[in-house]
Amino acid sequence: MTELIKRSDPRFFEQTSDGYYDRHHYKIVCKNKSVVLESWEEVQEYWWNNMALNPDMIVEVLDKKRGFK
Repeated sequence: MTELIKRSDPRFFEQTSDGYYDRHHYKIVCKNKSVVLESWEEVQEYWWNNMALNPDMIVEVLDKKRGFK
């Protein structure tokens, strides 16, 4: 049986809000690269697909830039 990650482990993740995250972009930072994603769903997918290869991965929440483009 697979052992679950404990809450004290830095890789542990839990949902912090049920609200729609539409005011942010997200920057995933790894040792060798970083990527900016526009939706929380993309972040979740990237995280779960790449966590085993990049255990140092963190997510930074970025405010969307407001104003004219």
